[in-house]
Amino acid sequence: MKNNLSNDPSEYLQQHKENPVHWQTWSNETLDLAKKEKKPILLSVGYASCHWCHVMAHESFEDSETAEIMNKNFINIKVDREERPDIDFVFQSSFQLFNQSSGGWPLTMFLDENGVPFMAGTYFPKKEQHGLPSFQNVLKKISSVYKEQGDKIKNQADLIKKSLDLRKNSVLKQDLEPILEILINNLDPEKGGYKGAPKFPTFNVFDTLLYFYRKTKKEKFIKPVNVVLKQLCSQGIYDHVEGGICRYTIDEDWLVPHFEKMLYDNAQFILLLAKFQKLKPNDYYKSKIIQTVSFISKNYFDKEKKLMGSAFDADSEGEEGKYYTFKYEDIKNIKDIEKFFDISSKGNWEGKIILREKQAVNKKTIDSLYKIRQEKVKPFFDKKKQLDLNCLWVSALVHASSVLPKEGFLNIAEELFNNIEINFFKEKIFHSNSINIVFLEDYAYAINCLLDLFDQTLNQKYRLKASELTHKCIKEFFLNDKGIFQKNKKDTKDLFFSPIDISDHTIPNGNSIMLINFIRLGLKNESKILAESLNGYLNSYKTHMVSSIKSIDFYNESLVNNNCNEKGCLV
Repeated sequence: MKNNLSNDPSEYLQQHKENPVHWQTWSNETLDLAKKEKKPILLSVGYASCHWCHVMAHESFEDSETAEIMNKNFINIKVDREERPDIDFVFQSSFQLFNQSSGGWPLTMFLDENGVPFMAGTYFPKKEQHGLPSFQNVLKKISSVYKEQGDKIKNQADLIKKSLDLRKNSVLKQDLEPILEILINNLDPEKGGYKGAPKFPTFNVFDTLLYFYRKTKKEKFIKPVNVVLKQLCSQGIYDHVEGGICRYTIDEDWLVPHFEKMLYDNAQFILLLAKFQKLKPNDYYKSKIIQTVSFISKNYFDKEKKLMGSAFDADSEGEEGKYYTFKYEDIKNIKDIEKFFDISSKGNWEGKIILREKQAVNKKTIDSLYKIRQEKVKPFFDKKKQLDLNCLWVSALVHASSVLPKEGFLNIAEELFNNIEINFFKEKIFHSNSINIVFLEDYAYAINCLLDLFDQTLNQKYRLKASELTHKCIKEFFLNDKGIFQKNKKDTKDLFFSPIDISDHTIPNGNSIMLINFIRLGLKNESKILAESLNGYLNSYKTHMVSSIKSIDFYNESLVNNNCNEKGCLV
């Protein structure tokens, strides 16, 4: 056996093609090999711009001694979580089941020879540190246990499958605002976001709160949105030089980011700013919309495919954040720099400066900072094109155009969707690199952006295409016996468990988006079935289903014809 990643188009898998580990891709052939050799599977899930994935790769996967242990005792599989979000979802859920805590990346799973998990971890260091065992010791221990207790481990499969099944009750309707009250109490009223650190933007939460403010005009719903937007636009999580936000910050002050910049975060950032702008016009937020759209359009757009790529890495030249931080000596002589940014000779992170805005910055200062940055090496960019995220960006552009109609954003959105149709809507609709793989979110966000385009242009072709895709989606993903959509196609056969996903993750959940799509298209019966089903899950999983709270309420509003007519409803 050898490393088998060289021909895979994933940027993430390409990063591991030279590893001494005999990595295989996830396939029925690889799973059959594990059965044939009666070996456990080591599954490593990550993505191209993941900092800790790089750390574990350098420490362990590039190490010949570690690779020898892996190759001897395991069938080793690498998965790009953005190529196969269904695999990531199933095994992140398994991690939570085993550890009673959330997982992350890199995800390190140990599966029996039938592909059923029995042990889960994330990052393991090469040498024992910070309470974490060394990866080599973990490998040796698990290999030994599997050899001694393999049959016992395999016999746990039915219990694990049963434990992963979602709980559902018979509640068809409930008061939703008290759920939001609990959520608001967990938010930081001063610093924004959830209390404590790390700080993630969790855009689905603030989008839902903004929806309820539009409906009720209660200040308690919009205050947390304004607080978090102020922080996102002024603190270190925002790139004041070029625009756009990073994934999250490791501190509670939004100062020190984990420097990777994702398309999905920035699309949701623009959506939230634009929706807020409609309710509370703000020139400062407008400037952030313009700067961020300009940055994404310039840096994420693939001129050959005419589609949007996925993410910038956190690291450059082997150092996290090097591209984004500054030395005091390099910027101290920029005119008025201390007027605009909070800087000192000591720096504010490891002796370096992460820019934190004191007041809106003029163009001359930004240009001076950008000139310094241009001398640095840009981080790696993952060019992977994903259907759901390209469609999410179309929606962001459409909403931005509604508050900034003279910026040409609507034209960019229409051109991008035309390229999406050319590239992704062929004989089959597909997610990314493989024409045989598609997910609920691909359909959900494609339909959603088509309806956004229709609302803004009134061009019937968008609505007709949305209706066509909706019926295809129902056919391929909807489980009639459960009244819910499966995450992957119903005929998918390479996972031990068929995933039903009702939780929000890096983007709002596909079932939640499909409920809104149904309502906007006027599909009353389909809306009723899905809304009642989501209501049944809500009592058990309410903290994971924030976008569904919005969708269910929107369904309830449609029943009394608020913003609705015989052709559907406006969200």
